Amino acid sequence: MSTATVVGSGPNGLAAALTLAAAGLRVTVIEAAGTLGGGTRSSELTLPGLIHDECSGLHPLGPASPFAQRFDLAGAGLRWRWAEHEYAHPLEDGRGAVAERSVAATAAALGAGGRGWRQVFGALDDRFDTIGPEFMQPILHVPHHPVHLARFGLYSGLPATVLARRFRSPEAAALFIGVAAHAFRPLNTLASSAIGVALGTAAHHYGWPAAEGGSVAIRDAVLKRCAEHGVQFETGRRVGSLEELGEQDVVMLDTTPRAAVEILGDRLPGRVRRAYTRFRHGPGTFKVDFAVEGGVPWRHEPSRSASTVHVTGSVAETVAAEKAVSAGRMPEHPFILVGQQYVADPTRSNGDLHPLYSYAHVPAGYQGDATQAIIDRIEHFAPGFRDRIRATAVRTTTETARYNENYVGGDVTTGANDALQLVFRPRATVHPYDTGVPGVYLCSAATPPGAGAHGMCGYNAAERALARLAR
Repeated sequence: MSTATVVGSGPNGLAAALTLAAAGLRVTVIEAAGTLGGGTRSSELTLPGLIHDECSGLHPLGPASPFAQRFDLAGAGLRWRWAEHEYAHPLEDGRGAVAERSVAATAAALGAGGRGWRQVFGALDDRFDTIGPEFMQPILHVPHHPVHLARFGLYSGLPATVLARRFRSPEAAALFIGVAAHAFRPLNTLASSAIGVALGTAAHHYGWPAAEGGSVAIRDAVLKRCAEHGVQFETGRRVGSLEELGEQDVVMLDTTPRAAVEILGDRLPGRVRRAYTRFRHGPGTFKVDFAVEGGVPWRHEPSRSASTVHVTGSVAETVAAEKAVSAGRMPEHPFILVGQQYVADPTRSNGDLHPLYSYAHVPAGYQGDATQAIIDRIEHFAPGFRDRIRATAVRTTTETARYNENYVGGDVTTGANDALQLVFRPRATVHPYDTGVPGVYLCSAATPPGAGAHGMCGYNAAERALARLAR
């Protein structure tokens, strides 16, 4: 029987382990932390009975993941829950906008911006069952549906500020620019629309659901399938070199490229070593979880029923904030994402006490305290919020990197999402999972399709390894 070792137990490491084990390999997963799951962990961070997601919170691509579908994670206990609105963007004076599952309903509420919204997202939503699988694999591939993918590529290649002009109302433009800001990069640069177009279309097609019981439910469903296939686990063990693993047919590294350099040492070809060493990480996050009594009193009332709220103001304010953060400067009003998972999944709350998830985009390795900036900005759009806070839990960029070593400098996307790394992630090759060391593959979110708890980086890497093993 062929053997495999997976280093790291984030969603991609677990996906790789399950895929290899289902193909008949004897698989062991080694995790440096004391707990499995990486970014798919949940716990009572503030008060008893309140379930907070520790990293990944909402999952636009979760229900669509070919990995989740192949291994029937729903049958293993994973339940998705949706809020009334997928995401919201409050503005001044109680104005704002929300994204609905329906493109038509979203557009109808956007006034003058509705026509542009229908033009961009209507056509993509109609074709997303064929477009989605295309960008959940390496970008450099022969597309199965080139005509459908062309429209997606046309919009994705634009600067977000350019595409936002198609949405001819402040509300519609802000609604899009808030989603585009998930890229953690300047929004006036080439291809800065890509992540906003993908996540925005996913919101209409699949929604932005929460996992019932916390994102840990994703991990637990995969672990249940792993147990069925005999996967073994070791926690609290750090791997420093390939030699420590003994003879293996396949090794999967759910690590950063630079960690792969340390583990593989002189075995790594020079060209790959140079590429991995040059791999760039993006800005960081400063995370604050709140226990809030009665929920958040957003002045824009539809925001109260959304699972995600982008607290970032106008298009100009968002663009300025992301430009500053990417340049290493802390803006006065940073982009803040607020996760109201409890709106979709009431099991996370304890009576009228609710777990609120938030993070601000901050410069990589930011050493300041953004807690008050987050509270003040939410208070600006939700007067009375401060008085409803009953407890907080803070995670700085340093603590984020300690929680998961793949999050260098607080970068929870495991790599900058600039135009070059969107296409060539983690290096310029048509086989991005190959390290150049026979039998060894990189499977973290530093590989395509990037960040998220969808498991596709690990799944794709394992499929590549199995194809090579069969030769």
